[in-house]
Amino acid sequence: MNQVVNGMKQINNTTPHRASEYDSDIKKTVPFYDLFYSETIDLVRIVRPNVDVWLDTGCGTGTFVKEALAHFPGTVFIMSDPSENMLNEAKKKLSSIQPSRIQFIDAVGTENITPDGIKQPDVITAIQSHHYLDADMRQTATQRCINLLAPGGIYVTFENIHPYSAEGVEIALKRWTRYQLSQGRDEKSVVEHRQRFNKAYFPISVEEHIKLLKKCGFRVAELFWYSHLQAGFYAIK
Repeated sequence: MNQVVNGMKQINNTTPHRASEYDSDIKKTVPFYDLFYSETIDLVRIVRPNVDVWLDTGCGTGTFVKEALAHFPGTVFIMSDPSENMLNEAKKKLSSIQPSRIQFIDAVGTENITPDGIKQPDVITAIQSHHYLDADMRQTATQRCINLLAPGGIYVTFENIHPYSAEGVEIALKRWTRYQLSQGRDEKSVVEHRQRFNKAYFPISVEEHIKLLKKCGFRVAELFWYSHLQAGFYAIK
């Protein structure tokens, strides 16, 4: 597997899950998490079926890319994540993949990815990663994605969402609490996770997401998936 050294400073991982336990924990935490992957793959197969280069930023342990590889046999996947531990897990998981199909960028957040040493991507995905950024940094990261994309390229992102009303927030958080408890998470962990809302991560509304994508210059910006406190968006350059 190739590695691109871009000189960027390593950023600490902000997810509450340990890298080695991420795959099992995230499914107990986020409803329908597997659908984030399958829906993204289905969307890309429609919009950009002949993908040459695909950048997965915030790639985590590489589970998504491992699944996508089977559907896009001619695609080169570039992978980045702010966490060195996550990247190490991804490298182990994908160690059997031929090196020409995988390229890793050193630990770096989306906002600091540069085009140096990588091919221009046709697709960029950011699944459950940008809601850890504040408003200014989120815009910087989104702007970086459109700048990196090839003309006509597609950007797909899933993020935690902020409901429109205080009552809506409370209802959604109660549903999220019940879901996590039903998946076997202990009450203390669930309470701690709930307290992270708008403190350790910073969700914005669906409307604000669409507005941001358009502000950054995408000619198409759409919501294509929404459930509980998570939503998926795509935007075309």
